[in-house]
Amino acid sequence: MSRPKMTSLYPEKTQRIYKLPELIIQQGHQIQEPKLQGPWIVKGKRARAESIDPVQDHPHEHTHGRPSPQARMGGSEGDTRSSDDQKDDIPVENYVAQRYIENPYLIGGRKFDLRVYVLVMSYIPLRAWLYRDGFARFSNTRFTLNSIDDQYVHLTNVAVQKTSPDYHPKKGCKWMLQRFRQYLASKHGPEAVETLFRDIDNIFVKSLQSVQKVIISDKHCFELYGYDILIDQDLKPWLLEVNASPSLTASSQEDYELKTCLLEDTLHVVDMEARLTGREKRVGGFDLMWNDGPVSREEGAPDLSGMGNFVTNTHLGCVNDRKKQLRQLFCSLQVQKKASS
Repeated sequence: MSRPKMTSLYPEKTQRIYKLPELIIQQGHQIQEPKLQGPWIVKGKRARAESIDPVQDHPHEHTHGRPSPQARMGGSEGDTRSSDDQKDDIPVENYVAQRYIENPYLIGGRKFDLRVYVLVMSYIPLRAWLYRDGFARFSNTRFTLNSIDDQYVHLTNVAVQKTSPDYHPKKGCKWMLQRFRQYLASKHGPEAVETLFRDIDNIFVKSLQSVQKVIISDKHCFELYGYDILIDQDLKPWLLEVNASPSLTASSQEDYELKTCLLEDTLHVVDMEARLTGREKRVGGFDLMWNDGPVSREEGAPDLSGMGNFVTNTHLGCVNDRKKQLRQLFCSLQVQKKASS
């Protein structure tokens, strides 16, 4: 039995991840290596936290990975095939087991993670935009490792938290990123916050670069990703997962406004009307983060030789004056068009 492979997009910012092979899950085989210490987060293919479970034991022993009760009972009535033949037909789901971050940064004693949006217009060359707004998703229950099986403590997904007995629909369980950034600055100072957000920016770029060679790049396509980032007590960010087609369901009025603006700005960047010049570094709430290389906040071609004064064109959690920017952008484009005609 071969050992499971460890996926490493960005080793120092991604916790240890294993893909549990079907045979190991189905037959309960033990891997010939020292027992890996928990706790773990185990996730199947179903979306929006429906198949996420925190487990303390070895991830191979996770019961959700075993065949369904009907399959274990031998299939449909009247099936006379041998048990070995039936095992071959048992549908078994692959699971990903992630090492659980045991020291998350807490606010008000509660765990949270960040949802951030990245728009990729091309993989070859890589051209990616980062949205200024996002949110922190909180649990409703104070954090503890004493109840590892309590999803309300450990899973911050809204799909989980909204079923909590003490969930308040009007208050919700989210902070906008601006509020979160201001909170951190007041607690740790602006320099620590700049370092944290710079590390988060690096996660976006490294994760996209790691899959450049396996993603089919079509100039007629784009993809909006939802990144989930967790921060630990040392203000170190960890990549939890990258969601294609992230949920755009709103859980509050503030959430609704964020996501409608996100969709509108996505269409502005996609630019089906061909109004843009292709040289823009900001469109609405999106900032061009990577354009076959790092993008500088300064105008003109940046000097990357020493990278001493180079500041990337990212403003995550900063003021998003998107309406004002869009008015100025399209007015400028109209003036340019009239001047050239």
